[in-house]
Amino acid sequence: MIRLRPAAARGHAEHGWLDSHHSFSFADYYDPAEMGWGVLRVINEDRVAPGMGFGTHGHRDMEIISVVLDGELQHRDSMGNGAVIRPGEVQRMSAGTGVMHSEFNASQKDPVHFLQIWLQPSARGIAPSYEQKDFAPAQLAGRLQAVVTPEGEGAALRINQDASLYRARLAAGESVRFTPTAGRLAYLHLIEGAASLNGTALATGDGARIADEALLEITASAPTDLLLFDLPPAEH
Repeated sequence: MIRLRPAAARGHAEHGWLDSHHSFSFADYYDPAEMGWGVLRVINEDRVAPGMGFGTHGHRDMEIISVVLDGELQHRDSMGNGAVIRPGEVQRMSAGTGVMHSEFNASQKDPVHFLQIWLQPSARGIAPSYEQKDFAPAQLAGRLQAVVTPEGEGAALRINQDASLYRARLAAGESVRFTPTAGRLAYLHLIEGAASLNGTALATGDGARIADEALLEITASAPTDLLLFDLPPAEH
């Protein structure tokens, strides 16, 4: 089963300083049919104006991943972390028992464009934690590079959930394959470009829910940047 989530069907919020598209229900955008996919709860594509951002606010019991696409994102939190996240870098923050944080555009002249992703954790009440790593273009070229995994092996960041996130950058005509474990879910988000997933066409901003597929073959028809989530089975 592959169910397309067209970019144009996403929720949209325009606040002047923030332009945000919501793949799933978030804030004032609510659709009972779009509450997430398994433990994947949020994919927000945000563009923040120079010098603006999200003031200090709190989260609990959520795994939060930020992927900066263009510009620079300034992070500060109650754990004492302060960092600037740049294109190619991935941030993982486990909110656990509670964390306060802010995210601001680090530039006074250029916008920042990034994805914020939330996944439900496998256990509640864990200690908050933070990681940030850079993934060079060569690591992503023509292959699915694990950027987040349950064990954090290799170059990947560690997440408190039985879920993995892969990123790939494909040239036109390039393909990647992924074999899901039986019973698990997957989700594809096309950051930019054009590609087919087992024959289903996707363009920039599109997503696809995936279940009960023995093999996933993704073929780019233009230069393409994508995220692929490997997710545990849905709870019944």
